[in-house]
Amino acid sequence: MKIHKFLILFLSLVYFSCSTSYKNVFPTLNDGKYDTEFPYINASKQLEEISNTIQRINCIAFYNSFQLKENSKIKKSDLTTDVIWKNLKQNIFYERTSSGTATILSKENGRVALLTAAHVVNFPDTIITYFSDKNGQYTDEVQSISIKQGQKNYIAGFPNGSEVNILLIDNDIDVALLGKRFDPSFSITLNVFNYNIGSAKELEWGSFVYFFGFPLNYKMISKGIVSNPSIDKKGDFLIDGVVNRGFSGGIVLAIRDGVPNFELVGIIQWMPEETVSILTPPKSLKDYNELIPYNGDEFVDQLKQYKYGITRVISIEVIKDFIRKNKSYLSENGYHLENFY
Repeated sequence: MKIHKFLILFLSLVYFSCSTSYKNVFPTLNDGKYDTEFPYINASKQLEEISNTIQRINCIAFYNSFQLKENSKIKKSDLTTDVIWKNLKQNIFYERTSSGTATILSKENGRVALLTAAHVVNFPDTIITYFSDKNGQYTDEVQSISIKQGQKNYIAGFPNGSEVNILLIDNDIDVALLGKRFDPSFSITLNVFNYNIGSAKELEWGSFVYFFGFPLNYKMISKGIVSNPSIDKKGDFLIDGVVNRGFSGGIVLAIRDGVPNFELVGIIQWMPEETVSILTPPKSLKDYNELIPYNGDEFVDQLKQYKYGITRVISIEVIKDFIRKNKSYLSENGYHLENFY
């Protein structure tokens, strides 16, 4: 009995000592603000739990494309059904694809709702391309017009069929909600994001964040710090995280007063890109031997370069406002996102 009491006393002293030490070493842990330091205790369990709430989304859009004759000289304003058919060279079908990350926000009564970035699932209804001149510069003469025939959105590994629908989308703020209905009797093993909804406007220079996604189809977690918090009135902000294609729509989490107090503060939107002019051979050049110097004509082309390490995040305030404005529609269709109201 004495040994038992001694152990309790010893463990209590150790706990008090550790708690006091942590408070002394990390005096800002109880200031009610988002942390700027790396987590001081192991958070692997919580991070794994959160990672199980994100899903890889793959989208495919189907287009019917009308290719016009080179000498047709049709302008965009001239396009009508009759003009297209009279100047048609060939009619082909093709597909466009995209991928990104979605997070499960609710699972109730056979309905699952997921959050992602709008550009992941948004494909234009019409695509027009133009002929180029002998110098490789685009003209105003239409080469083709493609009309979207349909679209499929798949969540990899989703039970009872992988296809999901777009519930709501706002291209201006780049936010979308996806949904899927299951038979209520169907047993669904899906993990829902159950951590607190935060406030991006409370982030400060140097606030520490984790973010999740599926770059190149691999589930990954990364970290970064906040720069330029509240870059606009919407509360969007920048982080120094390095992202690749597939991270779009991935959740960004800050920590308030230490682990495990994770809070959702936004989703990954994009990394900036810069278009630069470069000298190239003509586009018609097919065979090129890099061992032989090129002495032909030179042309100017455009090359996109991505700026890694600068990532824009859509603030949770924007997302909450989007969901609140559509509360009635969501409720009528059986989706209840109470944490966002």
